[in-house]
Amino acid sequence: MNPRVKVSIRCNRCGERFVLRGKKEKGRIETGFKRCLCDNDHDFLIDEESV
Repeated sequence: MNPRVKVSIRCNRCGERFVLRGKKEKGRIETGFKRCLCDNDHDFLIDEESV
């Protein structure tokens, strides 16, 4: 069973925040998040928390 995690993502360009649920697989977190509203797709601050 893959552990569920709560992921907080903040864009370092525009400051937009997203809170998503995801699965932790092989040391990576999969949420389906691709990019911010400002088209940023790599410059984020990511925090995770076990659910």
